[in-house]
Amino acid sequence: MSLLVHSAHRPMASFAVGTLGCIFCIMSMGLAEWRVWHMDHTPLVPGGLACVGMWKVCIYRPSSYSKTHITCHLYRYTDAYPPPDIRAAQNLLLAASLLGLLGKELLALALRNVFVDSRHADAAQNLFLAAGTLKVAAGTCISVAVVCNYRSVTRAAGIAFPPSFALPFKPRAQDVGNASSVAVLAALMMLLSGLLSFFYKVPPESQVHPVVAEI
Repeated sequence: MSLLVHSAHRPMASFAVGTLGCIFCIMSMGLAEWRVWHMDHTPLVPGGLACVGMWKVCIYRPSSYSKTHITCHLYRYTDAYPPPDIRAAQNLLLAASLLGLLGKELLALALRNVFVDSRHADAAQNLFLAAGTLKVAAGTCISVAVVCNYRSVTRAAGIAFPPSFALPFKPRAQDVGNASSVAVLAALMMLLSGLLSFFYKVPPESQVHPVVAEI
């Protein structure tokens, strides 16, 4: 039993790292700083700064008395104006969150089999492998979303926001925001969590061997 518990150190680390990865993934979806737009003042569009996220855009415009007026607009999933890269990133991040949470539940069940009922050690190993696969898949989804966002920024892609947002199709300049860094950290944690789960091996003392009775 002691050898079995000792062998679960890596999956325990995988559970902790994977939990943090899920938190950072969900956090990145709620942030607006995926793309930072720098806008010049024009007769039709006031100048300022816009942070374009996966589910909202926040606009920072200078106002009187050295204050900044902030306005945020949420996207609905049924809205037609988000471009294909944002739509793809939305789906990828949602899938990553679900895969990460499911992998977390499988890891918890596997660790329960290790610490509570070591007779199910073989089943625990299969659960660790399944959880690791889900975590790697989640990390891959986040990575693809980050790459899509980076390519859109480097290509200076525009977005046709509704006229009520008072935003240009393209800004004067745009940068990758801090939310992308949070997503990168989430992807690394998910991938590390999955790889750690793959290290689990059932110790020889925990394997069940049939006993042949002598007649």
